[in-house]
Amino acid sequence: MLKLDTIESALKDLKSGKMIVLVDDEDRENEGDLVVAAQHASAENINFMLSHGKGLICVTMSEERLKKFNFPYQVQHNTSPFGTNFAVSFDLKSKEKEGNSASARAAAIKHLTNKNAVASDFILPGHVFPLGAVEGGVLKRRGQTEGSYDLCKLSNLESVGVICEIMNSSGQMLRGEELQEYC
Repeated sequence: MLKLDTIESALKDLKSGKMIVLVDDEDRENEGDLVVAAQHASAENINFMLSHGKGLICVTMSEERLKKFNFPYQVQHNTSPFGTNFAVSFDLKSKEKEGNSASARAAAIKHLTNKNAVASDFILPGHVFPLGAVEGGVLKRRGQTEGSYDLCKLSNLESVGVICEIMNSSGQMLRGEELQEYC
C-alpha cells in the first residue's frame, strides 16, 4: 500500500516550486505523475521529467485558457477511454529555434501564466501538449489533468499544472511498490 502525503503538504510543496507525485485511483489508471506548477517550470524540472518521468509531458489548464490562446482540441469526438481532453501542441514563438529543448518547453509553459500573454505569442503545432481540465475538477472527472489543475488552484497559484507519467526502465507505468520506491 502506498504511503501518501497530505494535501496540505502537496500544496506547500507546489507553492514553493517543488515537484510532487500525484497518484490516481487504483480502480482507474493506478499510476503516478510528476507534477509542478507551470509558473515554476524551469529547464531543470522539465529535464528531470524527461529523464526520470519518461512519459509525455503535458500542461493542464482550463478550457477558458485554451480558448484564450487559441489551442483547439485535437478531435471533435473524443473516444479515448478516460476522455482526456488533448488540445493541439504549441511552442513559444520567441523560442521556436530552440525546438524540443527543455529550456524552450519550460519557457513556453511558464509563459502560459504571464498575465500579458496573448495567443500570437504561441505557434501551433509544437512540442508542448496542452490538456483541458473539466470544469469542476476532480469532482467531475477523476484524472491527473484535473488533479494537477485543482492542486495548483488550491495553492493560490495560476491554475496551470505540468504533468508527466512515471515509467520504469522498461517503459512500463510505475505502480504500487515500484512507485513507492521511486518516490
